[in-house]
Parts: sequence; structure tokens; C-alpha cells
Amino acid sequence: MIRLLVVCLGNICRSPMAEGALRSRIEAAGLAEMIDVDSCGTGDWHAGDAPDPRAIRCAAGHGVDIAALRARTLEAADYRAFDVLLCADASTLRIVQSRRPADASAQAALLLDWAEQGGGDVPDPYTGDAAGFETVWPLVDQAADAIVERHRRLAPGARGSRIIRS
Repeated sequence: MIRLLVVCLGNICRSPMAEGALRSRIEAAGLAEMIDVDSCGTGDWHAGDAPDPRAIRCAAGHGVDIAALRARTLEAADYRAFDVLLCADASTLRIVQSRRPADASAQAALLLDWAEQGGGDVPDPYTGDAAGFETVWPLVDQAADAIVERHRRLAPGARGSRIIRS
């Protein structure tokens, strides 16, 4: 099993949208036994809160229900519990790397880079309008699709099967 943690700033916009897209793609592909996903934020401003209502509406409009997710803050234990910390943007990646405990085993990477979707950040739609969330959705959904497809090709029973971690 590979464990993925999607990280953004407050865990109410980008990371729950990416978690929802990943969960949906993982379930549809029958890979729930191989890939586990969660999300969190680097800040605690929204801990315990549901995703932003605009994120919930956007995901729902694409057939994904994220309403039950609750924001949580990145913890030192996450660096050992997860294999890869997938950061929404370069600023988040820097924060994640700066907090890395000495006994960390998780790799930290940009979500779009790790999903081989080209470099760059997933823009933060929080201060904008609903259109910003619609800009984010295809980025996280395509990343989710690429991650699942990569692991589907490498699923047990596939020739040369193994789960890749980078």
C-alpha cells in the first residue's frame, strides 16, 4: 500500500479537492487496497472545518462528494505515516520541508510534478470567486487520473508490477 497525503495551506480548498478527486479515481479503478489518501493543511486556521462551500459545490459538480471531509493540520507523525506528501504549491512544499523531523520517511513533492503533469503550482482559489475553483478542478483531477493510471499499470498481476514511490 502506498499512502499519499495532499497538503495545502488551510486544508479547505485545494487539498480536499485533490483528496476527493484521488479517492474517486482510486475507487473507480478498484485500487483502494493499494492506495490510501488523506489531506491536511500547514496552518491550523480551519482545523475541524468542512471544505470551503465553493470547493464542495465545485467537486459535487464533477460528481465528487467532499462535504464530509474535515480540515486538519500537518503533524510530525504524518512524515512517518505517509509515503509521499503531495504539496499544492512551492510555498507549501518549502513549509513542509522546513518542518521535516529527523526521523521522517516520507518524500515531499509538488503534486503536479509527482503526478507528471508538468511543473507548477495548483493556484489557491480561496480569495477569489467560484471560477477559481473551476480552474483548480481540472488540475487536481488530471493529477489524480495520472497517479491512478500509473499505479493501475503497476498493480499486482501486471507485468513488472511494483508500486512506485517517486
